[in-house]
Amino acid sequence: MGLLYTKLYIDFDPGQWEQVASDPVSFRTRAEGVTLDVEDTSHKPYRLVFKEGGRVSIMRVTGKYRILWDDGDASVQRQ
Repeated sequence: MGLLYTKLYIDFDPGQWEQVASDPVSFRTRAEGVTLDVEDTSHKPYRLVFKEGGRVSIMRVTGKYRILWDDGDASVQRQ
C-alpha cells in the first residue's frame, strides 16, 4: 500500500475522477494514466500515475492529509 502525507489539499478533476466513498473520502479514476501531482510534507514532489479504476483515499490527520492507494493501482515517480 502506498502512503504519502501532504499539507496541501488535492483537487480531483471530475472528468477524470469520481468519488466512491465518503468515510474515508475515496476516489476512483475514470481513465487510464490519470495523474496526481503531490508535494509531501518535506516538500518533495511526486507524480502518481493511476490505472483505469484505480482508487485513492484521503484522510485529514493532525494538520495534514494522508493519501493512501494500492500499489497495483498506481506507480509513483519522484520528480
